[in-house]
Amino acid sequence: MKIKSAEFIKSGTNMSHMLSDGHPEFMFCGRSNVGKSSFINALVNRKALARTSSNPGKTQTLNLFLINESIIFVDVPGYGYAKVSKSIREAFEPMIKSYITNRNELKCAFLLVDMRHEPTNQDKQMLDFLRYYDVPVCIIGTKLDKLKRSEIEKNKKIIRNKLVLGVNDPFIVTSSETKQGIEDVLNYIEELVSVAN
Repeated sequence: MKIKSAEFIKSGTNMSHMLSDGHPEFMFCGRSNVGKSSFINALVNRKALARTSSNPGKTQTLNLFLINESIIFVDVPGYGYAKVSKSIREAFEPMIKSYITNRNELKCAFLLVDMRHEPTNQDKQMLDFLRYYDVPVCIIGTKLDKLKRSEIEKNKKIIRNKLVLGVNDPFIVTSSETKQGIEDVLNYIEELVSVAN
């Protein structure tokens, strides 16, 4: 899939803020420091469509991006960052749960995990939550460029085991820096869109 246009549409905190045009939606979730904004920027080949920050936990709303005038990317707040206040963290959960459980337009959730580390219990809980509500999930391994070549297969196996991934569960390893794996993700999105249509 070629990205011809990408624009920020709006931010929202509940279902009344979502779009009603029926475009297929793709959700991006993961820990606050997993590189979610950088990954979205790499997908659309833009440096600053999604705001990156040296302070994890910056995203505190559902941020909607219109891609190719026909697809919506939904960037949701990251989890697991202690410096975000407890009240804000507690507001994330119902907001994300409401989105996941009420959007027929949601075609796939991309769950991002850092290739350098074993997935956390929160990563596993998020995956289990998505599976419980029958949301298709694709695991995205980020920061591939930070690994030595000899570490890649070992770390992939650790992630697969921790998340209990089957052989057919989609798992794409990527680097926002080198763009490795980015085209694979775009092709995967294109396949899902063609099925949805």
